[in-house]
Amino acid sequence: MTATAEKLQKRVGVRETLNHISVITKRNMLRNIRLPQLVFFATVQPVMFLLLFNFVFGGAITEGTPAAPEDYINFLIPGILVQTAVFGATQTSLGLTEDLATGIIDRFRSLPMARSAVLAGRTIADLVRNVFVNTLMLFVGFLLGWRFEQGFPSMVLGVAIVLLFGYSMSWVMATIGLTVKSPEAAQTAGFLPIFPLVFASSVFVPVETMPSWLQTFAEVQPITILTNTARSLMLPEEVAASLGLDTGTLILQSLAWTAGILLVFAPWAVRQYRRAVD
Repeated sequence: MTATAEKLQKRVGVRETLNHISVITKRNMLRNIRLPQLVFFATVQPVMFLLLFNFVFGGAITEGTPAAPEDYINFLIPGILVQTAVFGATQTSLGLTEDLATGIIDRFRSLPMARSAVLAGRTIADLVRNVFVNTLMLFVGFLLGWRFEQGFPSMVLGVAIVLLFGYSMSWVMATIGLTVKSPEAAQTAGFLPIFPLVFASSVFVPVETMPSWLQTFAEVQPITILTNTARSLMLPEEVAASLGLDTGTLILQSLAWTAGILLVFAPWAVRQYRRAVD
């Protein structure tokens, strides 16, 4: 970084930082528009999961799990939304490492802009993409018979909580990407912690169907808590009650996980970014 840019960067205030964030966000969103294949492949995977689990595994899961509601699609959609938001967060690490590899970050570092703006702009743009993909998933689910049984406001609240958690996971992925610095390594490193969390959770099946030693972990980990929160707001109240879902407690736990992840990984990602560009 030049001495002039470094001096100007120290003078960046809140208003300028917000402006920088909006510019970086717009840049990343335009990149998604200009490269529609990025959005296409981001939507294909969750749609495939939804179709496969609903039509291939749905009958077996419903018959073998008395705790699952009779209509499996209503049970599945909240979990798919959580999975989609979490998997979508991995794009943050890929995007950052690609910018590092192509020299875009080097251009940013020479400008008198807040360093946090690069990360905030990236994560917000990925949040917008997550909104689009999750909206598409709701549309596909509606075509398959899914209905939000507790009304539209409860459904919107459930989706908002899921998206907020997905945003917090983007900061985790940003930290991972800035640590490994390679797009190839970032893809593997990002998915490694995500896969066991998603599949050892209540996303696809009730936790009660798992071995007792796995239930202990699955019940307290954040993916299960977020999935159960979304289900408590979308399933019929009597079904949610039969599954032992306490909406108020689950919402507080979900927000606590989200806040905790942000408080830990947002500063960590900023620190890793400084190390990467200095």
